[in-house]
Amino acid sequence: MKDGKSVIIVGVGGQGTLLASRLLGNVMLSQGYDVKMSEVHGMSQRGGSVVTYVRYGETVYSPVIQDGEADVILAFEQLEAARYLSCLKRGGILLLNTQQIDPMPVVIGAAKYPQGLVQAMQEKGARLLALDALKLAKEAGSAKAVNVVLLGVLARQLDLDKQVWLDAIRATVKPQFIEMNEKAFALGYQAG
Repeated sequence: MKDGKSVIIVGVGGQGTLLASRLLGNVMLSQGYDVKMSEVHGMSQRGGSVVTYVRYGETVYSPVIQDGEADVILAFEQLEAARYLSCLKRGGILLLNTQQIDPMPVVIGAAKYPQGLVQAMQEKGARLLALDALKLAKEAGSAKAVNVVLLGVLARQLDLDKQVWLDAIRATVKPQFIEMNEKAFALGYQAG
């Protein structure tokens, strides 16, 4: 893992994408990597799109990830995954929570949530690992732990000791949520 990686984390406001990006960044910093991150919020407080770019390597000059440059897309929601699929490089992997969260046009009845997104992304050639992270988060103790479940899945794809991730969780989340997040991470790691 000497070469750098580019990871895009996508979801909607309230899903914990920003905490996930902080945890990933902290893990990579602890391993001596140069890390650059950039966050894009689109009405995130109201369920809008939230995107974080995380790049790490020996030397990283910019956090921005262009089309075809992402090694990994960590997607908290199907429609957000479909929106950013063009950023995935050939041979990259899409780690997908199968949850569907209706965007505002669907909520107000002006549009319908697109069906068949997982199949469509596979047909476009995406290397895809899809799972119901929400179910695993609830099993860990809270629906809000989807982010850490997905980090467990991501951790399985990267060549780092599991303990490094657990240390980052302990250092980043509030003490009363550590045990739940450790369980969420373990469930994601097993699923990955």
